[in-house]
Amino acid sequence: MNIIVPMAGMGKRLRPHTLTIPKPLVPVAGKPIVQHLVEDIVKVTNQPVEKIAFIIKSSFGEAIENSLKEIAKSLGAEGVICYQEEALGTAHAILCAKECLEGKIVVAFADTLFKADFQMDTEAEGVIWVQQVEDPSAYGVVKMDENGVITEFIEKPETPVSNLAIIGIYYFSDGAYLRKELQYLIDNKMMEKGEYQITNALENMKQKGTKFIPGEISEWLDCGNKKAAVHANQRYLEFIKDKNLIADSAKIEDSVILPPVFIANNVSIKNSIVGPHVSIGENSSITHTIIKNSIVQSQSKIENAHFFNSMIGNFVEYMGSAKDISLGDYNVIQE
Repeated sequence: MNIIVPMAGMGKRLRPHTLTIPKPLVPVAGKPIVQHLVEDIVKVTNQPVEKIAFIIKSSFGEAIENSLKEIAKSLGAEGVICYQEEALGTAHAILCAKECLEGKIVVAFADTLFKADFQMDTEAEGVIWVQQVEDPSAYGVVKMDENGVITEFIEKPETPVSNLAIIGIYYFSDGAYLRKELQYLIDNKMMEKGEYQITNALENMKQKGTKFIPGEISEWLDCGNKKAAVHANQRYLEFIKDKNLIADSAKIEDSVILPPVFIANNVSIKNSIVGPHVSIGENSSITHTIIKNSIVQSQSKIENAHFFNSMIGNFVEYMGSAKDISLGDYNVIQE
């Protein structure tokens, strides 16, 4: 099986944190979003993975490309880097990894996390992962018949036709067939709302007899903005709270730790209350601080603060008081 991960978007809603790294590499519960995503896909598919194709912009640079290859390697797969320089829609993005569109494949857009309590049916022709949402107008949605087979795909419906939103994870038993249908859209300039949409390819495949079934998840976590990322961190820590999430090298003195928390290597915590639902990146220090439901990335120094619902980048220095804030990398704040 191959996994295709489109992740070339700019992540503008998560700025300033995405000014220095792409959104899928922002850490949640101690790991980059994209790493959680591919690890969880491997678990639910229960299939050996040969290649993981990451679709990025060439401007991301060699260091990010190497980190993505290491994520693939940790799962026993080959990391393949593909480029999408112009945002022309979901179908176009997937086709940028055309050399990996063969055999069984999973396509997973790298701005979402999920919780699923099932093994995916890899004998099906196609599986579209969905979840019920209150406002389907911002999503592609599906309609189903009485047998649970998907009958219709609608991209961002202006009038409500279904509340089953496509969350951006798809399984196909025949990657080459998908590649052919995506190429057909491009060759014939079949665009919708100015972009090439995967839902159009899915509709064409369905018309030719492909049966798609829904894969319903128990929880869907969008990581598109600061508030959503902090919430995803909270929920993901709950998912994995039975694991030891505090590094042995962390130094904790005269402090109270309220789990679940993630505390990375060489973190220093003194005279502070940390948790619940806090992730702290490596080599950061927390002193005389109360912090809960927040993310602190690596190499940051926090003193005399009271943080909640906050997101702090890398190499931040903060000495201050209670705030609901979002600080990007290298900020220095003193009060």
